[in-house]
Amino acid sequence: MGKIKIFNDPVYGFVRIPRDILFEIIEHPYFQRLRRIKQLGLTDLVYPGAHHSRFHHTLGAVHLMSEALDNLKLKGIEISDEETEAALLAILLHDIGHGPFSHALENKFITGGSHEQISLAFMQYFNNLHQGRLQLAIEIFKGSYHRPFLCQLVSGQLDVDRLDYLRRDSFYTGVSEGVIGSDRIIKMMNVHHDELVVDEKGIYSIEKFLIARNLMYWQVYLHKTVISAEMLLVKIIERAAGLYQNGFGFHLSKNMHFLLKQISIPHINEPEVLAAFAKTDDTDVFNACKEWCEHPDPLLANLCRMLVNRNLLRVELRNGPTDHDYLDKVKAACQTKLGLGPEELNYYVLSGEVSNTTYQNEKSAIKILDKKGRLTDFAVASEQYDLNVLTKEVQKHYICYPKSLIL
Repeated sequence: MGKIKIFNDPVYGFVRIPRDILFEIIEHPYFQRLRRIKQLGLTDLVYPGAHHSRFHHTLGAVHLMSEALDNLKLKGIEISDEETEAALLAILLHDIGHGPFSHALENKFITGGSHEQISLAFMQYFNNLHQGRLQLAIEIFKGSYHRPFLCQLVSGQLDVDRLDYLRRDSFYTGVSEGVIGSDRIIKMMNVHHDELVVDEKGIYSIEKFLIARNLMYWQVYLHKTVISAEMLLVKIIERAAGLYQNGFGFHLSKNMHFLLKQISIPHINEPEVLAAFAKTDDTDVFNACKEWCEHPDPLLANLCRMLVNRNLLRVELRNGPTDHDYLDKVKAACQTKLGLGPEELNYYVLSGEVSNTTYQNEKSAIKILDKKGRLTDFAVASEQYDLNVLTKEVQKHYICYPKSLIL
């Protein structure tokens, strides 16, 4: 590398970019776009400090991947120079497929697929640009490489993606419950028969990691006000797309024209489609919402004013399913007291569910390696937590309706 590239990260301090090819991709406009995609979407409406970007997170994940690989090499695990570079490239590009407002609007603009599929399209683009140098990174990203631990470091229950976003999101939101000992967890990582495992003395750090992740989900990622804001944004895009596709003429930027077309996922590999997607970010959508505050369609205009001015829908979160009689009561009250018509109810009265599972032992169990070389599932090895509690999916059901409604 001709010159060492470093950046000052508020979470880890000075962090270096270890490879020229990483820095070349980071400098590319397609990657720079991640500076304009917030990591936590609309969460700053609840936690004002949550303005960090996917660019921040991705570079942090690269740093942790470098630390993890160095640690494994010190423990005698053979990792080639080619594998090291590929793992770093895979984690660098793992989130590049996120669209505006990330998870909140997933499948609203590019339909029929996930952001991982879009990330793969970007990786294939960079692979062509660099004469096939990312082929191994693509295998690792897809989980098809013959050494699973490298894939698990990119995507698994104890991957460096989660290690970074928990610590980073905790830092920027100020939610101390999400603080984890990522350094110790990485030091406790090991490899057994090419599978990622954890040395037994690291079990308490894993317990803390799982607790922190569970708390962050209910306190930050699935906070009821965040749910309200995201559902409102979804309804704005649905209304705007419906008007657009029905020929309702109104001013749109070039990027919003592209987004409201709702391209299907198979087309994302077309160079012109990928290039158009790479020009879109949060600013396109939020600027459109500001413009639409004066839109001639009164429904779209009001929804946009609600979001821009943070006049969100009231949210009721419940442990059990929403009672249909209660939902009908809310809708009837909105019609009689607020004068909402049947079509408007679909935008102002919303219901659904959110869920989270602390530990998924069926998909990619965290294995604990004892001093005798024996492997035990974390859920069995842990003395603090019951397997049924750890693996149980927790569901919460929500109903949203206007704050002006007094039931």
